[in-house]
Amino acid sequence: MMKVGLIGYGKAGKAVASVLAQDPRYDLRWVAKRTGAGLHGVEGCEEVPVIGLDGIRFDDWLDTHPVDAVVDFSMPDAVYQYGQALCERGIMLVSAISAYSPQDLAYLRSMGERTRVMSSPNITLGINFLLLAAKLLRSIAPFADVEVVEQHFRDKPEVSGTARKLAEALSLEGDRITSLRVGGIVGHHEVIFGFPHQTVRLIHDSIRREAFGTGAAFALQALAAAPVGFHTFDELLMHKIRSELLATG
Repeated sequence: MMKVGLIGYGKAGKAVASVLAQDPRYDLRWVAKRTGAGLHGVEGCEEVPVIGLDGIRFDDWLDTHPVDAVVDFSMPDAVYQYGQALCERGIMLVSAISAYSPQDLAYLRSMGERTRVMSSPNITLGINFLLLAAKLLRSIAPFADVEVVEQHFRDKPEVSGTARKLAEALSLEGDRITSLRVGGIVGHHEVIFGFPHQTVRLIHDSIRREAFGTGAAFALQALAAAPVGFHTFDELLMHKIRSELLATG
């Protein structure tokens, strides 16, 4: 059973904690959030402690509360607080932060020189399958018009990191992304291919935030089987697809 620590306990983090705590493959040992004041345990799993990032030294904490992997659903700057400690102990990192700067990503890649790191702005299985399908169709029909549409909850301030990754993978400029903020939408991403006589729409909807938890669970298993280095979710998924095709070929 893989021992896991979770960083981030907002809406997404709570959903991920719930999924990992119920998955028999994992032993959720602790959760860290920006401030742990007034919290004693994970909702529905009170024996898992919730601690505050503001009062923790990860060198000491990981020595007394060891884990095999850390899952991060917090903020971009948190990686600088725990990164060195993970590298020194060979602890895997699965990160789902969508707002990393180029400097942050460079730091994550440097971590990949010493341990296994997976970073993707969206780690749902569905969105990464959509990414692979969109890249395939783009290679088949480079002449098609392509647009990306993303919809999220009203208070999400930035353009979706997932949409930016989709645009980058398809060699699209940022102005080819349309963003809508409406009500409580968890997450909607759509890639539209416009052909002369037909239209293809590839759509993914996150219905509940637990989808991030099932994605994190897949990423942990796939990353454990991968070599030391920096990986993305779609790379791990492609490796799994290739293995399945070879097994059934």
